[in-house]
Amino acid sequence: MTDSIDRLFQGVVAEQQADPSRSRTARLLNASRAKVAKKVAEEATEVVIEAIGGDRNAIVRESADLIYNLVVLWATLGVQPKDVWKEMQRREQLFGLAEKLLKRPTAPKARRKVVAAAVRQRKKRR
Repeated sequence: MTDSIDRLFQGVVAEQQADPSRSRTARLLNASRAKVAKKVAEEATEVVIEAIGGDRNAIVRESADLIYNLVVLWATLGVQPKDVWKEMQRREQLFGLAEKLLKRPTAPKARRKVVAAAVRQRKKRR
């Protein structure tokens, strides 16, 4: 799998010099970072929609689109697949293969005191 993504990344990088009128990848690479990021979000949403619907073949197709657009985003930002693999390896060593970094617990926010509406209104009138 990593070999496939590495090859895809090399192909995407090679398209940076291509004519945007003839290459969808070149068009994306010449678009703004925000546009590329939105494309990733769009494809991720399509994966979710297909997952809810349960259409396995559609999930496979949309997942491939998501990976493609994620690789384009990496290329846009100067992130190489090896950078991602290195982070995955670091996490595996810390937490195991199928685990993710735990979110640090945040301090609970101070809750506002609940006051009845009638009491608040009386205070405002004075």
